[in-house]
Amino acid sequence: MVKLGDVVRDRVSNFKGVAVAKHSYLNGCDRISVQPTIGKDRKLPTESTFDEPQLDVIKKARVKRGSRVPGGPERYMPASRPGDSGLR
Repeated sequence: MVKLGDVVRDRVSNFKGVAVAKHSYLNGCDRISVQPTIGKDRKLPTESTFDEPQLDVIKKARVKRGSRVPGGPERYMPASRPGDSGLR
């Protein structure tokens, strides 16, 4: 089973990268988006998505997940300001 942050390789295309997103569909198909590393041209290649059973885990948890605390600009703004209706 692939977990986000694992380095994976697609068995068919040999595409390799870090699992960055998981997509679960109503019919039971799970797909994983894989982000490859930056190429020699220093440009970030486009991620690709594969069926989960088609991927082999090369290295577990190479990249740690970020904070699970929800964020956004409202998180850092004072609760109220003069003339603020409180609606955001």
